[in-house]
Amino acid sequence: MVRIKKPPEVRSNELLDCAQRLFFTRGYESTTVNDIIREAGVSKGAFYHYFPSKEALLETLAVRLSRENLKQIQPLFDNPSINAIGRLNALFAGSRRLKVELAPQLRNTFNVLFKPENVVLFHRINEALTAVVQPLLANILKQGHAEGSLDAPDPQAFALMLLELRLSVGKVMHQALKQAEAGDIDGAVTMLDDWMLTYGIALDRILKLPEGTLQVAEPGFARAFLTSE
Repeated sequence: MVRIKKPPEVRSNELLDCAQRLFFTRGYESTTVNDIIREAGVSKGAFYHYFPSKEALLETLAVRLSRENLKQIQPLFDNPSINAIGRLNALFAGSRRLKVELAPQLRNTFNVLFKPENVVLFHRINEALTAVVQPLLANILKQGHAEGSLDAPDPQAFALMLLELRLSVGKVMHQALKQAEAGDIDGAVTMLDDWMLTYGIALDRILKLPEGTLQVAEPGFARAFLTSE
């Protein structure tokens, strides 16, 4: 069989694509390097040419996923007419708010990332996301502090604290999913709605903003998230 020679960036991305599919279906711990090279149709030597280990591949994948998430909202940051508050809303909600139409995709992602076998994948993705987002968030906070629209005297420290607070939302979304799957959909919706509201209030208070300034989800998101297929 003639092996097709591909540019390094193409082959590297193919390995990442295969790894992502396997990690999200089988789990990170249950996926071996042999599984990945078989899926990608490359030799073990080719795999180790690009990634010295499965862990190194995971870290690269986590950074790629983080950058892809930011790329979707980059136009909002490139628009000079959007102030610091507008950029914060864009960043924390993924667009300007968590959209109802994105609920099925988010539900599937949470179902995968919060499986016990994917705990390493979840934490690596979170670490990579923090590394990518923290400088951007700090710049927004610095801009807002200079404008006088928010209070963040140490933008780097405030950025890290806000990102750590974001983790609590993911945990509650997962708890709500389990509660809904157990049959208590209305209770799960109420819990998630209340938590998202509290999360927004907490962000406002940390930055000394009027309550309701930062909107982290649009009406109907919780029910759409918990009942989508």
